[in-house]
Amino acid sequence: MTQTQIVAVIAMLVFVAVMLFVGVISARKANTVEGFLLGGRSMGAWLSAFSYGTSYFSAVIFIGYAGMFGWSIGLASIWIGIGNAVLGCLLAWIVLAKPTRRMTRRLSARTMPEFFSGRYQSKAMKIYAAVIIFIFLVPYAASVYKGLGTLFSAIFSGASPIICMAIVAVMTAAYLVLGGYVATALNDLVQGIVMIVGIIAMTLILVNQPEVGGFAAVAGKLAAIDPQLTDIVGGSKARGLAMNILLTSFGVWGMPQMIHKYYAVKDESSIKIATIVSTFFALIIGCGAYFTGSLSRLFLPAAESGTPDVAGGYDSVIPNLLLTALTDSLFSIIVLSVIMLLLLSASMSTLSAIVLSSSSAISVDLVQEIHPQIRPKRQLTLTRVLCLIFIALSFMFATMNISFIVNLMSFSWGVVAGSFIGPLLWGLYYKKTTKAGAWAGMLSGVIVVAALIVFNTATSGFEAAKALAPQMGVTAMLVSCIAVPLFSLRTKAFDSAHIDAIFKG
Repeated sequence: MTQTQIVAVIAMLVFVAVMLFVGVISARKANTVEGFLLGGRSMGAWLSAFSYGTSYFSAVIFIGYAGMFGWSIGLASIWIGIGNAVLGCLLAWIVLAKPTRRMTRRLSARTMPEFFSGRYQSKAMKIYAAVIIFIFLVPYAASVYKGLGTLFSAIFSGASPIICMAIVAVMTAAYLVLGGYVATALNDLVQGIVMIVGIIAMTLILVNQPEVGGFAAVAGKLAAIDPQLTDIVGGSKARGLAMNILLTSFGVWGMPQMIHKYYAVKDESSIKIATIVSTFFALIIGCGAYFTGSLSRLFLPAAESGTPDVAGGYDSVIPNLLLTALTDSLFSIIVLSVIMLLLLSASMSTLSAIVLSSSSAISVDLVQEIHPQIRPKRQLTLTRVLCLIFIALSFMFATMNISFIVNLMSFSWGVVAGSFIGPLLWGLYYKKTTKAGAWAGMLSGVIVVAALIVFNTATSGFEAAKALAPQMGVTAMLVSCIAVPLFSLRTKAFDSAHIDAIFKG
């Protein structure tokens, strides 16, 4: 084994030991369904903030997004990180955290489908929301593995990427099934610290490489390659940049695995601290990732078409950048190992959040409707089993590269966020929101995305339609937010007793 491989193996073994230890010590707090899913609703500020932040950023941002947007747009891609921090963290916590925590406790809701069922007095809506979560979040979980295999194979030459994916799957399953949400939150704190250390070390080392020559030289050297790389709004790619900022920033307002974090905060004073901590975390991780992606133009060759001239295209930009710049000394090799753990951390935290939402959609939201007398212990066992099944399914989808599943991944964020953002937001703030209005907003996510896919496929082909997935997602969210109040104004309102009960105080 090479020096790089030895250091990477040692780092991974230590990381694995910590994750398992946390899972074991958290097991006693996960002996009820609510304890398993919400940690007894007793999560403090720092645990809640890091759990939110690490679930927000998976390995996809470092490998797929940062590599692609950093290479093609340059420094303006940092606006995505800023948007995620300001809109997806700061504003989201300010607008959603407090009312979500209050109302879900009044309704005794443990999941987003349970919230919709209680808020709008509709079991059908609960089942529909659970089906949407299952169909679109499980395939989305498969995308979490993206990029990990590329870096792993690059470090361990000749090794199968599937090995790295299997490590992520097994480790996530182990601590999640043992300790539930508590184990996830504790590990998110550890993983978040690893992510911060990794991104800062990576940025500092790359900037001080001869190819860059310090922060002051970055803009000049990028402009020499292409002036558009230093355009403050992205030049000719400003529209695409704006769509991705909107989708990745406001999309989390309707994603159940993100909203779930608000349910578990122990008190409202913790929300204030969590808001600040999660915002700074997002600024460091998001801006660091996209800034690193823009530096790739100074290290890697470009093909005649302007795309990166590396095997694997955009997904290989960051792995090739790191292996080019971080293998010349023991210190840089250690940093490379930390970055590998950064990617593992980002993937495991996001995967565990998605799996908790997906498993509860079946065990709590669907099974309980079919079998309302199910015993709590049996429901808890079923939730744990479903966690294992969903992790196995996402692993299978990622390794088999099934075309249908891959296509679902492309549109999953837009469909889920478009389905839930309107009914959730208006349901928290607008007392006159009706059941029909909520249904209009919820159905719009699927209808709008499906209609746009059909239209764009018919006019430009399916690959062109996939490229427009961010625009479709943003449109679906906008329509959902407009449809809810419009339909609510023309349909029967809930009785005052129900409204007073859920909005009291």
